[in-house]
Amino acid sequence: MQAPPDLDDIRRATERVAPHLHRTPLVRSRTLSEITGLDLWLKCENLQRTGSFKPRGALNRIATLAPKDRSRGVVTISAGNHAQGVAFAAAAAKVPAVVVMPAHAAASKVAATRDYGAEVILHGDVNAAFEKLEEVRLERGLTLVHPFDDPALIAGHGTLALEIAEELDGIEAVVCGVGGGGMLAGIALTFAELSADTRVFAVEPSGAATMTRALEAGEPVRLERVATIADGLAPPFVGDLNLAVARTYVERVLAVDDAVMRHAMYLLLERAKLLVEPSGAAALGAILGGDLVLAPGTRVVVVLSGGNVDIGRLGDLLDTTPCRS
Repeated sequence: MQAPPDLDDIRRATERVAPHLHRTPLVRSRTLSEITGLDLWLKCENLQRTGSFKPRGALNRIATLAPKDRSRGVVTISAGNHAQGVAFAAAAAKVPAVVVMPAHAAASKVAATRDYGAEVILHGDVNAAFEKLEEVRLERGLTLVHPFDDPALIAGHGTLALEIAEELDGIEAVVCGVGGGGMLAGIALTFAELSADTRVFAVEPSGAATMTRALEAGEPVRLERVATIADGLAPPFVGDLNLAVARTYVERVLAVDDAVMRHAMYLLLERAKLLVEPSGAAALGAILGGDLVLAPGTRVVVVLSGGNVDIGRLGDLLDTTPCRS
């Protein structure tokens, strides 16, 4: 297992990725603060280039490629957000990119990935797509840009935590979603060095509880089946490096069901005027649903990790239960 990035790595990553990305807003939500009883802030990565945090890691990883690897190109696997992030980053670096996506991937995310210039291969379910990825990598001699378990990728994702820490003092807790664990690792490592008193919590779908299973087993566990509307938080396993980081620096991993994420999406759209996909709403859902209980007035930052919603499904995804406030 490779060594995790440190704060210097994350700062160098910031220098590489900043010219290509937005510095996304960090905003306090008065309404959500009143609803939750917290001092609640939102890091709006749903407003990032490509609609999620994913280009941060992809840009940094591709920037570290050797010249011979750049000329051959890169390959990755993703249900959507990482696909778009790699396609965008590869285009910015003028590096060829191939993306393997499960056959059921959202049509809007497939189209966006192609529009950024990547070759897209649709293949099977998530597990079959991982097998196809390895086949393509070996056949074409491409470099893998891992969707979550890579030090350079993690350092790139850590840049969002660095932005949060630079803009807001007195942060007592950060809550973010977790799938493969790359963003979680970047956030946890950054705050471990900058503000060790800041508590880091992770939230995953109950139908794809890969981090919980891995922590229980002491090693990554491959799920044979995942069942959740949060496709961005549904890889079949977590990364070895990310598991090690979570075990050391993450206070707790919580699981939320789809209904909780739907309601969080609805509240964010209605009250904060922010369109967030289920994966991006999971962290707020854990607070709204009572799974994560923090002391009244706690200053907490919730990471809205993405906003790539298939508009044709938006009505089905939203829980329109009226807000009582």
